[in-house]
Amino acid sequence: MEPIKHLEIKKNEKISDLIENMSNCGFGARKVSEASEILTEMINDKECKIFFGLAGAMVPAGMKKIIIDILNHTDIFVSTGANLTHDLIEALGHKHYKGDEKANDKELNKKGIDRIYDVFMENKVYGDLEKFFDENFEELSKCKDIKNLLWKIGELLNVNENESILKKCFVKKIPIFCPALADSGIGLMIWGNKARGKKIFIDAFEDMKEIIDFSWKQKKKGVFYIGGGTPKNFIQQSMQFSTPASYGIQITTDRQESGGSSGALLKEGISWGKMSEKGKFTNVSCDATIALPLIWGYVKNELSQ
Repeated sequence: MEPIKHLEIKKNEKISDLIENMSNCGFGARKVSEASEILTEMINDKECKIFFGLAGAMVPAGMKKIIIDILNHTDIFVSTGANLTHDLIEALGHKHYKGDEKANDKELNKKGIDRIYDVFMENKVYGDLEKFFDENFEELSKCKDIKNLLWKIGELLNVNENESILKKCFVKKIPIFCPALADSGIGLMIWGNKARGKKIFIDAFEDMKEIIDFSWKQKKKGVFYIGGGTPKNFIQQSMQFSTPASYGIQITTDRQESGGSSGALLKEGISWGKMSEKGKFTNVSCDATIALPLIWGYVKNELSQ
């Protein structure tokens, strides 16, 4: 047996050294260290294609630039519509603000402020969202699947690729899927135009074919999940109907006992043929806004060596 080594914080210590020393601890500290090492190996493995699934309110929380950085090492990206909507809101010039979870929600409603736990957003952003979709709907209506629709939105944005998830995916031509796009502000804007008689037809099932086809062709695959939900399941089922993933990391606060995909440990995927029984994977039970900066801080330092 290897003894536990008590963590000592040194002045001016690099984040990569801290994470490496956390490998000698127990509980969540060791899981963060394991995830950092697996993600580094996954990215450095030139045969491995990386599938990145994003759920939760990561853009309002301030994680956008880390996500954009991760996309530079991503081959397939699947997101909830909420993160893409908040990314679009910021690309159109709006911001999210530090708030207070103890705020009076009735008073916030009167002031036109929406609350996302301890983050505030002005409800007037939806006016600019409507304007964007009204002005560009003719171009967007030419798209026939969700991936190309999201690429077109990214193309239309007048921002730098390092300032927007949607712009980054368009510029780098990263396949971006959002199987539950209707369940978002973007979905509401498209529906609003359809309700006024404008025509658009999006084949949501075409993206499923594309991700499965891509998965089939790869010799080795790795999955990286922030949260779970639809993005995780969309990626996992592409593994189930092709070949299992060799690497896997999941950061979530959900529990496995309810039987939901968001809390399911990655090793459960072995029974479905989604994860390789010989693979390297770990689960980090932590708020992603804590674990993600630590993990990516380690990985980024290691990749620069």
